[in-house]
Amino acid sequence: MDPVAAQRWLQRACAASPWLHEEVGSRMADRLPWFREQPSSWLHWEPVSGGLDVHRKLRGMLPEAACHVMARRLPEALAATRENTARSWNPLQWGRAAGPAAATADTRVRMLWANMALHMEPQPQTLLARWHQQIETDGFLMFSCLGPDSLKELRAVYSAHRWPLPAHPFTDMHDWGDMLVHAGFAEPVMDMERITLSYSSAAALLAELRGLGRNLSDDRFGACRSRHWHRGLCAAIESGLPRSPDGRLALTFEIIYGHAFKPAPRLPLAASTSLAVDDMRAMLRAGRR
Repeated sequence: MDPVAAQRWLQRACAASPWLHEEVGSRMADRLPWFREQPSSWLHWEPVSGGLDVHRKLRGMLPEAACHVMARRLPEALAATRENTARSWNPLQWGRAAGPAAATADTRVRMLWANMALHMEPQPQTLLARWHQQIETDGFLMFSCLGPDSLKELRAVYSAHRWPLPAHPFTDMHDWGDMLVHAGFAEPVMDMERITLSYSSAAALLAELRGLGRNLSDDRFGACRSRHWHRGLCAAIESGLPRSPDGRLALTFEIIYGHAFKPAPRLPLAASTSLAVDDMRAMLRAGRR
């Protein structure tokens, strides 16, 4: 992955949430009731790209939980997630905050929610370590991202024409599980599903892909392509991609879901040991249990 291109993508202004991200986030939210203890606080990582409709769904599912937001463009994210309760006539809504609070590096929550973010991150292990720090002991992480079978039909078209990759490679769910353990998480649970989307034309397909991300591969074309090449690309997609039963172009997205817990820290055997106050409190509570 090209780290410079990745940072440019992550710093972009995002006005709306991609449809696919909303759909994946909604399916991930349906898994939240699986947890026996619902979180009393949660942090939404990059809520605009992750899904504003999903954010509102989670607020409804966790009405009493303190909500925080973390984003690279934080003012825009806070404005997008702010709820208008000024005209509400429901007394149950009068005491509810108008929006989430801005998270800082010191914010600790019971759940960190990150939808469709990891596959565009140039330093995922660093990001996982940061998420681990922001979760309370016995709290948990929920995330989703694209898997390696995503865009396999489009990759086949590019390969047949000997073009560079149309997208950077995506990480396998087993590797994500290993990275979670390396970052300090415990009991990682990973699973995946494949979603096939259909498009009326190559132009519609490319327009949706532009909203989902960018090609961050180091092996991508080194310069902008011409209009003539773009017409050739559209023709190659129209002729090379499989079609759904109704004749539309079909494209596969592999979606990886994962969650993991932050366990109580283990003290290393040493003459002198440093331990954060929050971790020490968690260890003392675990000892009493």
